Amino acid sequence: MSKFSYKLQKQSKKSSARAGIITASHGKIRTPVFMPVGTVGAVKTMSPQELKQLGFEIILGNTYHLYLRPGMEIIKNAGGLHQFSSWNRNILTDSGGFQVMSLKKLCEITDEGVEFQSHIDGSYHMFTPEKVIQIQHTLNSDIIMLFDECTPYPASREYAAKSAHRSLRWAKRCLSEHNKYDTDNALFAIVQGSVYPELRRENAQELIEMDFDGFAIGGLAVGEKKEEMHKIVSLMNEILPVDKPRYLMGVGTPVDLLENINKGVDMFDCVMPTRHARNGSVFTKNGRLTVRNGEYKDDARPIEADCDCYACQNFSRAYIRHLINIKEILGIRLTTIHNLYFYKKLMEQARTAILNNNFHEFKHKFITNYKE
Repeated sequence: MSKFSYKLQKQSKKSSARAGIITASHGKIRTPVFMPVGTVGAVKTMSPQELKQLGFEIILGNTYHLYLRPGMEIIKNAGGLHQFSSWNRNILTDSGGFQVMSLKKLCEITDEGVEFQSHIDGSYHMFTPEKVIQIQHTLNSDIIMLFDECTPYPASREYAAKSAHRSLRWAKRCLSEHNKYDTDNALFAIVQGSVYPELRRENAQELIEMDFDGFAIGGLAVGEKKEEMHKIVSLMNEILPVDKPRYLMGVGTPVDLLENINKGVDMFDCVMPTRHARNGSVFTKNGRLTVRNGEYKDDARPIEADCDCYACQNFSRAYIRHLINIKEILGIRLTTIHNLYFYKKLMEQARTAILNNNFHEFKHKFITNYKE
């Protein structure tokens, strides 16, 4: 029997926000949870030890990128991605469906799969649903994502329907391949259908019948208006099983996280905290500030006065600005530590608020004070 399970601990009385515990192969994951993005097997500038010290219980990797570099043979010989990267907590791997969209000039999509040209050396490769599942089992991902087409935005209803139906056929093939393995690894479905509610409903209902371990909402945060995202997430909250985790892929800002927790989402990932950190931009409870700017050149204050992260406890805005502007790597390490700590703390505060029946008030206060 698989070790994977989800336990709903508390449902908010004033919203769909919920707190739960996912049990996976490498330990428990308290939800709602934000997963730092470690595309190529590492969260940029961070060591596994530092991620543990920040309290993260799961990170995300990417099948497409790890397949190309360093390649499956090297990771297989190391004993899997956990051993290769010295990360002994949970890993979720995206399947490469988003790269099919973002690198579409290098791809040809057919019912069989996706033939693509490497963005690194121009070599040609073929991803089928079966191969993508095989790769993720080689990685030994605790949570495996099925292979889908991340429908681009905007897309006509006709194209969105064709894309979603193809993804459903691929989902069946992914599940069939996954079931060949005697494993504790979980397999998540991905609901597609663009911004068309009827397509989303149809896609979700068919995936639910296949009985996946969890359900992701894909194809959002790709250019649509926030109102369209919220409409689809609210619909998914009505349809998706209560006893399975719900994962909104590629989202987002602190306000996005709270708004979608409010709509029943359990899991999130986004490059935003680490990408902004590399650009000298940091998150605070009052909004983002760009610490590399000249106004902070002699600012002796920490990034945020009441923050307990290593950066704020030890360094000034002026010092961090100095490091970033002379391109000293420590500068972006400190902004990354702060941003990841901020996201982790926000998830902990949201979870505590749900458990204490005051999430609605917590969300309102945070969003009122936060300036995007």
